[in-house]
Amino acid sequence: MIQDLKKLFGSTLEEELLLEINQVATYKEISEGNKILEIGEYIRSMPLLLSGVIKILRQDHDGDELLLYFLEKGDTCAMTLTCCLGHTKSQVRAIAETDVSLVMIPIRKIEEWSGKYKSWRNFMFNSYHNRLNEMLFTIDTIAFLKMDERLLLYLEEKARISEDGIIKNTHQEIAYELHTSRVVVSRLLKKLENLGKLELHRNYILMK
Repeated sequence: MIQDLKKLFGSTLEEELLLEINQVATYKEISEGNKILEIGEYIRSMPLLLSGVIKILRQDHDGDELLLYFLEKGDTCAMTLTCCLGHTKSQVRAIAETDVSLVMIPIRKIEEWSGKYKSWRNFMFNSYHNRLNEMLFTIDTIAFLKMDERLLLYLEEKARISEDGIIKNTHQEIAYELHTSRVVVSRLLKKLENLGKLELHRNYILMK
């Protein structure tokens, strides 16, 4: 684990801090599609992503979901940080978008390292800043973009994460994450295919 930490954070976090993370953090590997964090759970530790992608979702009172943002290697979750420091229940759901490896850092160490290591404080501030910008972007797309524009941005981000341009989500799964209906998604996907933006296949979508 220490080699992964040094590879990702060696230029931004002190070696002494990396050694401490290696000593106290719990290493985990989670398969694609598995739930990492559920809404309503108390958070006892903060995730630090070493590889893979995690999606962060919000849920309304009817059980419908909305994708807030993705976490990639080197990221942590601002919503998780807030709950950790405030000792409150999680307001989001975290699911492995791909196979992931991560380390879970105990709550007690988050504040301790903030006072001890300047690099850790900077990392925390940057994480808050990045996640806030991503949530503002999500709000902007909902408020100012048409659904076909939102769908295309969503698919482009999914294709970037998959690295091969292939999106294996069903139309229903896409509808859940964009908080719309499957019928709307299917209609707009066909429209985007006619525009030459993608190809629809039986079990996947190929972005061009």
